[in-house]
Amino acid sequence: MKKHNRLSCLFMVLAVLLSHILCATAAYTYCGMQWGIRYEGYSAPASIAFLPAIPYGAGIVICIVLAWFFHRKHRGGK
Repeated sequence: MKKHNRLSCLFMVLAVLLSHILCATAAYTYCGMQWGIRYEGYSAPASIAFLPAIPYGAGIVICIVLAWFFHRKHRGGK
């Protein structure tokens, strides 16, 4: 039972860590795109910088679902 509690906490920490990494990645890429559009002549819009949100978002959702599953196992739920 203690193992399930630890796994639940681990996956919640991973979800928070992934969300923070997503924010940092999107901000850095967006800044780079803005600079590139202005000075380098990039043709893609700056909103392209938010495309990494798709795999990061999927990873966050998977981590939250696993944390919920292990939390439920820890509590003895069905």
